[in-house]
Amino acid sequence: MASPDPVQIDIDGPIATVTINRPEALNALNDAVMAGLSAAFDQIGSSPARAVILTGAGDKAFVAGADIKEFQGLDRPAALAYAQRGQALMLKIEQFGAPVIAAVNGYALGGGCELALACHLRIASQNAVFGQPEVGLGVIAGFGGSQRLPRLIGQGRALDLLITGRKIDAGEALSWGLVNQVTTPVELLATCRKIAARIARQAPIAVCNTLEVVNRGLDMTLQEGLDLEAERFASTFETADMREGVSAFIEKRDPAFKGQ
Repeated sequence: MASPDPVQIDIDGPIATVTINRPEALNALNDAVMAGLSAAFDQIGSSPARAVILTGAGDKAFVAGADIKEFQGLDRPAALAYAQRGQALMLKIEQFGAPVIAAVNGYALGGGCELALACHLRIASQNAVFGQPEVGLGVIAGFGGSQRLPRLIGQGRALDLLITGRKIDAGEALSWGLVNQVTTPVELLATCRKIAARIARQAPIAVCNTLEVVNRGLDMTLQEGLDLEAERFASTFETADMREGVSAFIEKRDPAFKGQ
């Protein structure tokens, strides 16, 4: 019998759901999963989806980490290529043209935490656990954790996780700003769908431009970021969506955005 796809996609109108489907391995990131995720986002990119929910199968793990079995036999050049493949995937998700919401339904450790960090929003169930335990294996975070985590929660808190290897629960992750919201496990996906639906009602080009100016602005000076913001703000005035949004506001009706 054929093995199930390690990554499953469900596109329901403007909302796409991507599920990492290796519950027997706590959804660990192996090469097949990473290739499947890359292909999934390629497929969604040419679909009508305006928001994406990313989660893991089962009720124990979002992604418990990289598949450590694949570390065996890696020499330095192979390890470098491995890290670069993982980083390229995380960058693809971070730079995706529609918002990606991580529905963190359990363990998000190592590569799983890094995957959540690459998403634009993180909603956690009460049983979620976050951590970067790589130092306990004699390695360091390799898929962007050492860079995205300090940018999100600050250097001190990031180093707490990165050099102690300790794990934090959903409540502490919320207080640190690592996640946007905590829900019960039962309500997790429904909550993410509500957020995705709200995003999908907004003007897609404006949402995409917002993602770009925030992501790029973090690596710019304030003035460079302001210049980019002004340029993208001006560009929206050439869109039909902007004209529709303004007309709808004046006419006191809901806008019907078409992404044009």
